[in-house]
Amino acid sequence: MKRIDWTTRDSGFSSLTTVLESLFLIHKTYYLDLNWGHKEMMRITTNRGRLLFVFMVMAIVIAGCSNAGNSTSERTPSNASEGKTDSNAQPAGGEETVKVRIAVNGNLNPLIIAQEKGWLKEGFEKLHAEVEWSKFASGPPILEALVSGRVDLTFLGDGATITGLSNNLPLQVVGLIGEGKNLNSILVPVDSSIAKVQDLKGKKVGLGRGSSSHVYLIKVLEANGLKQEDLTIINLTPEDAQAAFESGQLDAWVTVDPNVTLNVANHKAKALDANIELFAPLSMVAHSEFTKTHPELVVEYLKQFKRSLEWQSENLDEAAQIYSEQTKLPPEIIKVVLERSSNLLTAYSEEALAAQEATTAILLQNDFLKREIDFTQGVNDSFVLQALE
Repeated sequence: MKRIDWTTRDSGFSSLTTVLESLFLIHKTYYLDLNWGHKEMMRITTNRGRLLFVFMVMAIVIAGCSNAGNSTSERTPSNASEGKTDSNAQPAGGEETVKVRIAVNGNLNPLIIAQEKGWLKEGFEKLHAEVEWSKFASGPPILEALVSGRVDLTFLGDGATITGLSNNLPLQVVGLIGEGKNLNSILVPVDSSIAKVQDLKGKKVGLGRGSSSHVYLIKVLEANGLKQEDLTIINLTPEDAQAAFESGQLDAWVTVDPNVTLNVANHKAKALDANIELFAPLSMVAHSEFTKTHPELVVEYLKQFKRSLEWQSENLDEAAQIYSEQTKLPPEIIKVVLERSSNLLTAYSEEALAAQEATTAILLQNDFLKREIDFTQGVNDSFVLQALE
């Protein structure tokens, strides 16, 4: 079908004729594609479609006549003659401002520092870009936002990253920001009779389905002779899980910090010993198309993340206060969490790649993935290597 350039309007009825012809093609193509099989339904729908088509033609004819009557043989920009500024004009230097959609995943991460300090805003402005922030409680919803074009840059846990790559979603892994050794824990009420992982059999366990915590649970169960079918898994957001855990509706809750430290410090929970050291690598990811069209912005984003990470390490008390204002959690709790975390920014290590490959095998075995993948094929270290120079 011929594409119509709606932004070009020649004088007279020549362009109007083109529009009418194209509308006829749209109308004709629409009905050629119908394949219902019931003649009466076809007749009713066709009549309605023709009536709608007539109204569309009438509206365009009226608009076309009005434009034709007001047109001149040669058009000159009205703003130029009146000395006005075009509201859609590009910034000085001919550079168009790029909107960069950054998603904050969770509550405690250096992106919040970069946002608070204005470093990303400052860095992007030099490259004729501006930040649009959004916030998500976990990784799976971010995958949906990536697909719909609402996120350009963010980070994900192992489960969400691998799921996205397996589903051929438009993302690239552009850096490693954490090994995730102390990322997840299994919490049970402080007075619970559950003392070891094997005691979870037949119990109700809350978590975010498809999240890093879910992957962690599967690995822990496997290491302790159980599988997820031995439990009743309830899919909950962190906020809903906290409420359900406190009200006794859950026997256990698999979650991340600061939830773990906060509940243990407040004597509401105890963490089970997993009897195994697990890696849950955290990946910095970018929309695939964004890496192609704006590679310099990906590098700048990573540079400012690194700057925030280093500042946080050197200013733990102030960083804890910033996070406290954002989350309403006590600064002393946040400081403990920051001291336990293993945040970093580097290219993917062999150890982290091996951990992701092992996780991929487990997810495939548990029917979480549609197809087997080679995780290394989704990694592009070129951006982080430039940022670290």
